[in-house]
Amino acid sequence: MADVVLFHHLLGLTDGVRAFADQLRAGGHTVHTPDLFDGERPATLEEGLALTRRLGGAVLDDRADRALADLPKALVYAGFSYGVGTAQRLAQTRPDARGALLYEACLPVTGEWAVGPWPAGVPVQIHGMDKDPFFALEGDLEAARELVDIVGSDRAELFVYPGDQHLFTDSALPSYDAHAAALVVRRSRVFLDRVG
Repeated sequence: MADVVLFHHLLGLTDGVRAFADQLRAGGHTVHTPDLFDGERPATLEEGLALTRRLGGAVLDDRADRALADLPKALVYAGFSYGVGTAQRLAQTRPDARGALLYEACLPVTGEWAVGPWPAGVPVQIHGMDKDPFFALEGDLEAARELVDIVGSDRAELFVYPGDQHLFTDSALPSYDAHAAALVVRRSRVFLDRVG
């Protein structure tokens, strides 16, 4: 079974993020859910973005790195939306990464805004909605398709769901889509069973 560290989105470590983690745990996996906002739960994405600016990237990266200090080295890095940035950074830079689960976001791995090359042998699975104003309309979907092309279809998967909701996997939010989220959980468990 896999060890997973799951990073929350801009609304913080919500009950919906915790519930999603519990569904992965129900598949026999160990899932850690660090709270990079130290208990704060912004009411809107705008407030969450303002919080990240106030805290600063260095503080948030430090909190993420400290959250990993006592965890196994061989981890699957996962994140929702804003949390994908942290998950992807770690998956691309830590030598023992077992894989990455990227929910509702994907950063480029080539070009001017790239976070760096994707490491050889690290599998990835990406999920998002086809009309999500952030994932589909701001370049993440194109970045995800490019990542799959680079990594290869034997180690990379992209799942696109019909809909226009962002954070559709969080059961605590009005944007939640139970049917699509259930597919995400099922496919994520299959991925974790393979890499675990």
